[in-house]
Amino acid sequence: MKINGGRVVIESLKKEGVDTLFCYPGGVLIPLFDELYKDSGGIRLVQPRHEQGGAHAADAYARTTGKPGVVLVTSGPGATNTVTGISTAYMDSTPMVIITGQVAARLVGTDAFQEADITGITMPITKETMLIKSIGDLAVSLKRAFHIATSGRPGPVLIDITTNVFREMTDFHYPEEIDIASYRPISKGHPKQIAKAMKLISKAKKPLVLIGGGVQLSDSTALAAELIEKYNIPYVYTLMGHGLNVNNPNLNIGNLGMHGTVYGNWAVQNCDLLIALGTRFSDRIIGDTISFAPNAQKIHVDVDPAEIGKNIEVDVPIVGDLHNILSAFIKMDKESPDTKEWIEEIAEMKKNNLLTYEPSENIQPQYVMDAVKEIFPNDLIVITDVGQHQMWCHQYFDYVQPRSFVTSGGLGTMGFGVPASFGAKLGNPDKEVVLFAGDG
Repeated sequence: MKINGGRVVIESLKKEGVDTLFCYPGGVLIPLFDELYKDSGGIRLVQPRHEQGGAHAADAYARTTGKPGVVLVTSGPGATNTVTGISTAYMDSTPMVIITGQVAARLVGTDAFQEADITGITMPITKETMLIKSIGDLAVSLKRAFHIATSGRPGPVLIDITTNVFREMTDFHYPEEIDIASYRPISKGHPKQIAKAMKLISKAKKPLVLIGGGVQLSDSTALAAELIEKYNIPYVYTLMGHGLNVNNPNLNIGNLGMHGTVYGNWAVQNCDLLIALGTRFSDRIIGDTISFAPNAQKIHVDVDPAEIGKNIEVDVPIVGDLHNILSAFIKMDKESPDTKEWIEEIAEMKKNNLLTYEPSENIQPQYVMDAVKEIFPNDLIVITDVGQHQMWCHQYFDYVQPRSFVTSGGLGTMGFGVPASFGAKLGNPDKEVVLFAGDG
């Protein structure tokens, strides 16, 4: 039995396991919403009060669940209202699929009512954009969008569908798999590079692991913790790298960079080997590129080859999925470096430069965060908006679970927090979600 394009979208979303759709209706989407009204296929529809908010909610939903966030909006201003949310997701590598309605195919390019070239507008802030004018391209394009958004380095993909496609009829065939010749992310690291890295690790006197957001995105926190504990290596983490926990608290050296701890930055500047996992070496953590970790050889593991060597020159680049590469590191079973004196050095520096605050009659931000840690359970999800409070959270929430610290890192989007907290709660109804908002 033939179905229309609106039903093709719904059935495709079901095939991808989508259970929540952040959507805001509009004129060109009416045929699709007619189908959703008849039967949503068990997909929960969540309507924000503004399309940007819907994009941020989908972003946090994705970050906290590991599933792609899906957004549906109308053409013109509906589509352009998502741009800040898409850019936020792109900077922080969040898997999202944004479906936008478009004017009829015969009107594209004529400056029709509520027409905007959203594929052109968002091309620099997405992994891919697609304009669908024919129903024959619809199902395979949706499969392509989800595949690209969730594989390799995750990110947002936008698919723009002309309104006539929602009404056209077709036989529905959703591909089980898709092979894109121009898009084949490397998943396994080069064995020689892995062996070279492990040789450096076993011989290092002052090794240090740098945990970036890619460790969370690849669900590799447990493996990273296993590597750290197996070889007794201290670690620092970025704003996006929260969520790694080890049994030995002396191995956690806190955060680094312009809002990092004194001892975290001291460890970076004095290590002889820096093992960077899933980080893009942003300006917020490196400062002056010439003087960053000047005494260290550098190993950089990342799924995105464009990030390796972009900001910091490295000695051992390894391209591939962190989960696979960390598994390979652990299986190699090399001799552990002697890090006892190095850890004692850091502990002494930490003892003399602890993050503290003086009790006061006034309520202090640090006190509020300590109180929240006492009151709420360990699997609490922490959401922050952007401003000074964001950095206090970064400094004082040093013990959170994987996928439980959500903030706008790369773009620094003020206003991110409220819709993000809704998205996180919708994705995790059994967990407590706390939003910190302040200046900005």
